[in-house]
Amino acid sequence: MKSTTTELNIRRADERGHADHGWLNSHHSFSFADYYDPAQMGFRSLRVINDDRVAPGQGFGTHPHRDMEIFSYVLEGTLEHKDSMGNGRQLKPGQIQLMSAGRGITHSEFNPSPSESLHFLQIWIQPRERSLTPTYTEWHPKPDHANAPKVLVISPDGRDGSAIIHQDADIYRIRLQPGQTVTHELNPGRCALLQIAEGVLSINGTQRTTGDGASTEASGTLTLAASEPTEAILFDLK
Repeated sequence: MKSTTTELNIRRADERGHADHGWLNSHHSFSFADYYDPAQMGFRSLRVINDDRVAPGQGFGTHPHRDMEIFSYVLEGTLEHKDSMGNGRQLKPGQIQLMSAGRGITHSEFNPSPSESLHFLQIWIQPRERSLTPTYTEWHPKPDHANAPKVLVISPDGRDGSAIIHQDADIYRIRLQPGQTVTHELNPGRCALLQIAEGVLSINGTQRTTGDGASTEASGTLTLAASEPTEAILFDLK
């Protein structure tokens, strides 16, 4: 059965939790830190979607994580990552880092630029097992990905060059130009959540904009159409 507009659960950008710390301006799709809403504790294995803007020369100091799959998708600026596994990397727009915290790691996230702000999405997904060995991987777009409307960036088996996650989750980057359309088939037993990073997108006829999210647990076809340059993340989850 094809999904219909009535089967979409919309999460408006202005309904999200918000924290402005001066150096960090963050919007939370789900309960996080001082923002708590019992109706917004996550979606299936998806636990956190934070839309973060970090001031020049600022960032998150070294702090611990465990038993969580954490990935960051850079939209603007440069993200500098350091962790207790010995990784030290700088990521640019369109690139993804994926860290499996497993039985425990520490890391820091920093904006190394003295003048440019950093804008990125940080996403947490619960792993299918606890106390895994910590790992770190990245996804960098290839030249033919630049204009691809839908690209698999994270998966449990690493197919098509995607980064590997320890959960039954396929994650796609959506990038559409005005007038472009792409579809996604959601199989029975699966669910989907779409987070719009930038732009305006029609989801099965329902128009949403920057910061909005939409989810469904109804199998069928999701049709995504852009009316302006749009970038989004699509989660296909068990």
